[in-house]
Amino acid sequence: MAAALAVVASVPQKPVGLRANRGLTTTVKIRTVSPVGRVTSKRKYNLQQSSATPTLAREALAAPPVSIDSIAEQFKAAGGPKERAQLLLELAKSLPPFPADARTMANRVMGCTAQVWVDAEQDSSGRIQFSADSDSEVTRGLAAVLVTALSGLTPAQVLEVEPEDLAELQLGPAVLTPSRANGFLNMLEAMRKRARVLSGAFLPTFPSLRVSADAIEPQGAFAEAQAKYLEPDPAQVDALVKVLSEKRIGLVAHFYMDPQVQGVLSAAAERWPHIHISDSLVMADSAVRMAEAGCTSVAVLGVDFMSENVRAILDEAGHADVAVYRMAATDIGCSLAEAAEAPAYGAYLGAAAGNAAPTLHVVYINTSLRTKAHAHAQVPTITCTSSNVVQTVLQAFAQVPGINVYYGPDTYMGANLAVMLRAVAQMSDEEIRALHPDHNRESVRALLPRLHYFESGTCIVHHLFGAEVSQLLREAYGDAYLTAHFEVPGEMFALAMEAKKRGMGVVGSTQNILDFIAAKLAEAVERPFPDTLQVVLGTESGMVTAIVRKVQAMLRAAGRSDVAVEIVFPVASEAITTTANTPSDANSGASVGTLPGGLPVVPGPAGGEGCSAEGGCASCPYMKMNSLDALLGVCAKIGTPGEALLEAFRPRAYTEPMADGRSIAAAGCQPILYMRGFQASKRLPDALVADILSRTHA
Repeated sequence: MAAALAVVASVPQKPVGLRANRGLTTTVKIRTVSPVGRVTSKRKYNLQQSSATPTLAREALAAPPVSIDSIAEQFKAAGGPKERAQLLLELAKSLPPFPADARTMANRVMGCTAQVWVDAEQDSSGRIQFSADSDSEVTRGLAAVLVTALSGLTPAQVLEVEPEDLAELQLGPAVLTPSRANGFLNMLEAMRKRARVLSGAFLPTFPSLRVSADAIEPQGAFAEAQAKYLEPDPAQVDALVKVLSEKRIGLVAHFYMDPQVQGVLSAAAERWPHIHISDSLVMADSAVRMAEAGCTSVAVLGVDFMSENVRAILDEAGHADVAVYRMAATDIGCSLAEAAEAPAYGAYLGAAAGNAAPTLHVVYINTSLRTKAHAHAQVPTITCTSSNVVQTVLQAFAQVPGINVYYGPDTYMGANLAVMLRAVAQMSDEEIRALHPDHNRESVRALLPRLHYFESGTCIVHHLFGAEVSQLLREAYGDAYLTAHFEVPGEMFALAMEAKKRGMGVVGSTQNILDFIAAKLAEAVERPFPDTLQVVLGTESGMVTAIVRKVQAMLRAAGRSDVAVEIVFPVASEAITTTANTPSDANSGASVGTLPGGLPVVPGPAGGEGCSAEGGCASCPYMKMNSLDALLGVCAKIGTPGEALLEAFRPRAYTEPMADGRSIAAAGCQPILYMRGFQASKRLPDALVADILSRTHA
């Protein structure tokens, strides 16, 4: 290594301490702290190395102290891409042999195309000595750069090194291809995590579910509650298939259903084709296809705005005779939808209507037909989902010059959208055109002041992924794959966006999250070595059923028993409700609450706003009203005299007239139809553009 670093010999840098004993064992016990400060468990890291391992780079004993700055000078002096690549290979050769017993899954760096291992230990002076290896020579050279630059620093100094610092190396795209660049950043994150461990920081262990081709291994009570129903009761599956097929009932459900319900539905879907589990974007479209295939009624497992959308779209498609049923006689609410019906949202739309420039209201689909109807009466309105909001907004700015876009009601999604577009404005024109062909840096920067969002609307589930949880994730799971729904708070969004830059994260809809996990798994099964992908699930925990089924199907098809996916739930382990801890009446001692379907345990509180004293849970209490018992009860009455008892289970009809004579249902359906038109053509419908221009103030 002395020869490899000769170019920087005269540059004074941070001192590098060499470990006196490679056999040094550092064991750190980590207490798990919930977001409210309760210690929940312990996590032990044993960073022991083989005593037979050589000392760090014997050649470096005579070498001067080094840093990223000094290595950058060396690469700069090396010349062109060919010379820099050669220097990288020389650095690769300088790394000492990596011990075989350290080539463990725990030391593997996720997100690298090649196999990469990183290890660390603390010397007697408190400084960290890193070691690394890879089965790719170029990647091994990149690892050598980090080992050389970071060894000898204190844990605090290592944590001060940011990804931006690596840009000083100026390796160039010929050496640092996109996949290698991502791997390089992921190596740095792995080293930073080990520095946190060696600093004695408290790192949490969140509940997780390890999924392999033929096994599911839960860790923690929350994960156990999720796993309990992934293998459904065959008798329940038989009963559901029988009643659905005999009565020609179609069924659409959201990803956020209770795991018991999703397990049964997923198994039943293999025998009855008219069952569809998805995000809210395609639920109504699926119901139309079911009606066209001969289903005479449709059961909707979701919150009320979802059943309302299904009813409205079926009517527009000419299927008014197909009955639609919810799973409860009472309201199945949504905190976000309710925010859009508050006076504050009316005032927000009033301000939009008063804007002299062309104006478009982009309303989240998670709102009632009443909200959509009255909004469209004030301001031209198009519906969006978390999967198409970015394209909808960019297209509006591209298609209508000078337009102002008002997004609502989800505050987090609006803020995240603004953050994302500010990041887009820093990209190259080529990168921006890949995102949207009609935009460049200048156009994106010009639109930012004309993007507005409502600031008083949140989803209670995604609100739980706030600053405290995000900080814990950053410290303990920064080297894992991070997924985040567009509705999460800014802290979680920023964390996932950072991971996205190095190929380790995704921000989007539930379907986007599922597709991301599937894509990363597809890459893993193509590689010829064992792997475990650790994925943080930054959305409602009901997604786990779809993920597990997708993962296992892919692993079985590939014949890979040595690859797995670990799904991490960023919640406190105690964030579950059991029959033993439901509230009790003070006088009688009887349990006041009854768990959905009489279950002995559910992930999340039995009632309230979806959070608990132990740190919250990523579980929507409204969605959990769609129990299996409720579904079977509704289906049993359909087609019998008892169907008359289901009147309260029908979605609101919204037959009241608007000022233009149309019903609220018909008027509220218009923004949805505009969205469907946009989905088909990738342009705002002509009728919507004409409406925008006709309402523009002179």
